[in-house]
Amino acid sequence: MTTDSVLELYSIRDAARLFGLAESRLRYWIQTGFVRPSVRQGGRFYYTFADLVALKAAVELLGAGIAQPRVRAALERLRSQLPEKLGPSSRLKVCSDGETLAVVDDDRPVESRQLLMAFAVSSIGSPSRRPTTPPPVAEDAVAEPAIWGNTEPQRLPSAYQSFLEGCRAEDAGDGEMAELCYQRALELEPSLAAAHTNLGNLRYRRGDTTAARRAYEHALELEPDQAEARFNLANLLDELGDTELAVAELRAVCSRHPGFADAHYNLGLLLYRLGGVAQARHHLGQYLAIDPGSDWAARARTLLESA
Repeated sequence: MTTDSVLELYSIRDAARLFGLAESRLRYWIQTGFVRPSVRQGGRFYYTFADLVALKAAVELLGAGIAQPRVRAALERLRSQLPEKLGPSSRLKVCSDGETLAVVDDDRPVESRQLLMAFAVSSIGSPSRRPTTPPPVAEDAVAEPAIWGNTEPQRLPSAYQSFLEGCRAEDAGDGEMAELCYQRALELEPSLAAAHTNLGNLRYRRGDTTAARRAYEHALELEPDQAEARFNLANLLDELGDTELAVAELRAVCSRHPGFADAHYNLGLLLYRLGGVAQARHHLGQYLAIDPGSDWAARARTLLESA
């Protein structure tokens, strides 16, 4: 993430981590014009905070079963309602019943027979400050200056900030700190499915496949459309010997997220192993169409030729 004097910008990787999405899925959405970042610098795309609000709305509405064309139209209405200057401290809430979409004050009650989506803009948070210790318990407390290295008191991290801190700790190889941050994020927002997914990854690396499977399944209970959790669960199931169920899970990922290249690749390998050569060819071909220059592309081509 980079910051300038006007806008705080978020990379594709930041956005993928915030919402538990595959980076390939975000790039697919960019290519198709579904949800596009507003800023391009140095040949790379960056999301503004308003873009993150639109992205969260898209994820929520798709997860509620709303068709993509309707979601696209809803996002156009959303962008027209958002203020020009929007940040994590905004006191706005985004709501939709599937037919209409509204941006209202956070403390204003919304009357609807059935809300499919409602989230406070401030819940997305800002990952700009990086604590060097696990986030404290009370979300509304005031941090001591020493935590942030400045002289002004600041609000402590939101669930999303804590989640991103966990991601950064993972990148640095500090699994213990990462787990503390993910657990903190879940204390603040128990429904943050991506934190369950990442905890599952940590537990898998420790060799605790039972806890990893439980974490992935919990993530999918909260967010059935999350590609990463289902993809990781499928790979774990295959490792545990339940290949048929792994194939079913990978089929679900490929169906719901056709731009998820690795799911096509893994599904192609499993189908090839099971003797489903025609279907294996289809998914390996899909993989090569999406990611022809990857390290695995040569193996995919070899399998296609042998099939």
